[in-house]
Amino acid sequence: MKSIREFKVKVLQKDGSRNSLLDAVAVEEPLEIRLSVDGFTLRIATTMRTPGNDKELALGFLWSEGLIRDIESIQSVKRSTDPRLEVSENLIVVELSAGTRVAWSRLNRRKDVQSSCGICGRQSLQSLKNLEISQPRGAPWPRDLSLGTFLEQLSSSQNMFRSTGGVHASGLFHYDGNLICLREDVGRHNALDKVVGWSLDKKFVPAEDSILLVSGRISFELVQKALLAGIPNLVGIGAPSSLAIELAEEFDLTLLGFLRENSVNVYSGDWRIS
Repeated sequence: MKSIREFKVKVLQKDGSRNSLLDAVAVEEPLEIRLSVDGFTLRIATTMRTPGNDKELALGFLWSEGLIRDIESIQSVKRSTDPRLEVSENLIVVELSAGTRVAWSRLNRRKDVQSSCGICGRQSLQSLKNLEISQPRGAPWPRDLSLGTFLEQLSSSQNMFRSTGGVHASGLFHYDGNLICLREDVGRHNALDKVVGWSLDKKFVPAEDSILLVSGRISFELVQKALLAGIPNLVGIGAPSSLAIELAEEFDLTLLGFLRENSVNVYSGDWRIS
């Protein structure tokens, strides 16, 4: 499936003139995620996303929601082969090994996820503590690390954003300053889930000594996803929410916001920063 489509639009100018052009637009399509274990297959969620890296998205979503916690239990991640489906590209099935324990109780919430907000407001600090998350392991940053270069790399790597201006990005960096994974999507939660899915596929969870940079604001759910992937540092170009800060403080995650070329706000975990 295409991730970008072109639409013919009319451009109106202040002087009253108008002209037509082809506008590149980010595609938004539903993706249904199913989980299969011990002969049973259950629909977990339907999320609105930009097609691309769908297997990573499904895997990252299940991990970020705390439904699966054992990488070795993942047997396959594949598109549906059901001939009855009109668009099989919009359904991903994650199969687990027999006997795998699944936190089915975490499904007691709404299953339809908007691209703009994830499953908003369903969590609390206490419910996240019930997942028995450990504090992320991350050493202090190297003294010569420059967040300004991170910002440059993220911006120069956002090919879809340059074409459409309508997607978010999440980028995972090594402490050496190199960008190791970048994903884009109309949903900022989806972009991060794709990064988490990539990390799981590469056996890079927990992602120790890594820094996650996100293109927008930082919500509670983005901090949750970072913690569940073992990422010790989260930096946003936008502002964090109050609950995001509280959660970062609770688990000693280094949280930074309002990243600019020459400044950044530190909200939590400043001991890692030289």
